This record gives sequence, structure tokens and C-alpha cells, in this order.
Amino acid sequence: MTENFSFTNDERIIFTLRALYTKYGYQPYRMSKFEEYDLYSRNKDFLVSEGVITFTDTSGRLMALKPDVTLSIIKNTRDAAPDVSKLCYDENVYRSPKGSTGYREQMQIGLEQIGGVDLCGVSEVLWLAAESLASLSGDFVLDVSHLGLASAILSPLPPRDATRTALLKCAADKNLHGIAEIAKDHPLPDGMGARIAALIEASGKPARALPRLRALAGELGIPEAADELETVLSVFDGTPYADAIRIDTSVTGDMNYYNDIVFRGFLREVSEPVLSGGQYDMLMKRMRRTDRAVGFAVYLDRLERLGETHPDADADVLLLYPPDTPPADVHRAVTALIAEGRTVFAASHGAGRLTFRATADLIGGEVIFRA
Repeated sequence: MTENFSFTNDERIIFTLRALYTKYGYQPYRMSKFEEYDLYSRNKDFLVSEGVITFTDTSGRLMALKPDVTLSIIKNTRDAAPDVSKLCYDENVYRSPKGSTGYREQMQIGLEQIGGVDLCGVSEVLWLAAESLASLSGDFVLDVSHLGLASAILSPLPPRDATRTALLKCAADKNLHGIAEIAKDHPLPDGMGARIAALIEASGKPARALPRLRALAGELGIPEAADELETVLSVFDGTPYADAIRIDTSVTGDMNYYNDIVFRGFLREVSEPVLSGGQYDMLMKRMRRTDRAVGFAVYLDRLERLGETHPDADADVLLLYPPDTPPADVHRAVTALIAEGRTVFAASHGAGRLTFRATADLIGGEVIFRA
């Protein structure tokens, strides 16, 4: 029997990615639709969307419909190191999309590793990020960076210093002119401007970028940063995904939350990143956790037009029956057509604006297709 299902684009993506993650041992995780608002107000910089929908519950607590899944997972799990928890999810989040008013309920799908995360675990997450992108499109790029380099360069400046923030913004925008202007207007520690510029210019294919980053990491006294980057990317050597991997040091993220390996995924058909992730040990510490963590999320709202299909009909068969037909006759006819692998819309008169591949009449208990 041929099964004839019509998935929406989101359903198809969720089904595909959920199957991928569970193959690697990630366990589905379910959570409440809301959390105490304080969880999000304390970590606003971590959120993709600034707005949060709030309400007061019956006990007077200020609650929020969740705009993010990762924060809820951290809040509702316990430290597990040296063991590792591997979790995947597909959950609705409530966000205010860029460039629009109001809020939308959106599906977010992703995975997390929490606990004694090592480089093998980070490599696995990067591989699954590439697999996720490949399942969405044959033309993708996964940009990977190591925040240890930028952190070491900017370490002489306080975490919330305006100059540090401006330099990070220039790095994210690959704005070498902006860095030069900042260095001219604000005295920087020796070599800081030149090193940030060198970090930006080191982006490219791993074979080209790694030697430059290794030299810079040596100057900074953190050779392990280049070693870690090379190690986690080694899983792509000699694979079909090798040409889709780039080292892009403009991938930064908020260093109050993220550390070490960070990454973003792009599809040729979509202007914005459709996948984002990295190690977020700093966020774990902010939430008084000792575990390490790494994960990513796929933003389904940015994939609305990707692979969108419009079926040529709402159902295979419009089955029309006289108003006085016994229900048992209609039921038998419908189930017989379904058993043949068809989808059926049965009605006594019509179906409005719906479209069908074929129309049949039920006459005397027999299905007769119209020519």
C-alpha cells in the first residue's frame, strides 16, 4: 500500500532532523511552555529575540512564554559531569521577528550536550550541524571560530568596556577601517589593533587559515586554541562536507555566555544564518552550573520559503454521494479508496474551493470515476 502524506515544510524538517539526532543517541527533551520571567530578564543578551511575552500566574509570579529553549534546559537539569547528557528538542518558542510587530509562535529544533563535554563531543556537534544543513540544502557553509583568540587579544580591556564592545562589533562586521579609526581615537594596549585585524584576515578555508591562527595563538601564549580548532575540524577531512567548512573569525558571540568553539550555518537560498551554536560554559557558570555545554539551534522561521511545496491538489479523490445514501455505504467506499493509497474527501454536494486529482460518484454502493 502506498502511503500518501503531505507534510508542511516545518514538519518535514523536524521529522528529518529529529531522526538524525536520535541516531546519535540524543534523547528527546520536553519542557513547559513558560518559565519565570526572571530567567530571561537576567540573560537578555543571550536571546535571539529581545521581546518576551509575560503574564502573572495565580500565585502572583511574573511568568513568561519561553523565547528560548537552551535556558530552560539548563535551569531544569542537574550537573552530570563527568557523564554527558545528550538532548534534542523541537519546541515552540514565542518571539518578535526582526522587522515586524507583534509576536509569533515558532518551532525551534536543536540539540545540546551537557556535562563532561570533551573535544570529541564538540566535533560530534559540529558534524551534526553540517549534517543538519546538508539535509536542508545541497549548498551550505558552516563557519567555525574559536573565541579564545579574540578573548586573549581583548583581555586588557574590561568586559563591558565601550572600546572592547566596539572592537568586537568591528570584528563581527570584518570592518578593518573601523578598527583603525578606534585605534586612532582611543589609545589601545600595544598591538591590540593590529592583532584584531590579523585575526579577521585569518579567515578562510582551514588549510589556509589554520597556519595564520597558529602563529597568532603562539604570540598570544594560547597555542591550545589553534590546536583545539584543528582537532574539532579534523572530522571533516576527506569527507563530502570538507569544502563547506570555513574558519571565520568574525563569528564571535557574547563572551559573557560563549567560549571556545562557536559556529554558524548558512544556506545559499537564505540571507541570514539558519543555524547557530557553540560552547556556552560561561552561561553555565552564570547559572551556577559546573558542567560544560555545547549545542546549536536551527531557526525554522528563516526557512519558511526553503523547499516550500504546493501540492497540486488538496486530496486525490472527491467522492460525491446522494444525500440519502446510507452512512455505511459511504464508509465502505471511503475506506476502500484509502486502502488503495488515495486520500479521499467525501461530500454530498461539493468541497468549495478545494481541488482534487479525480472526482467519483457513489451510485448504488459502487464508486464510479468521472472521465
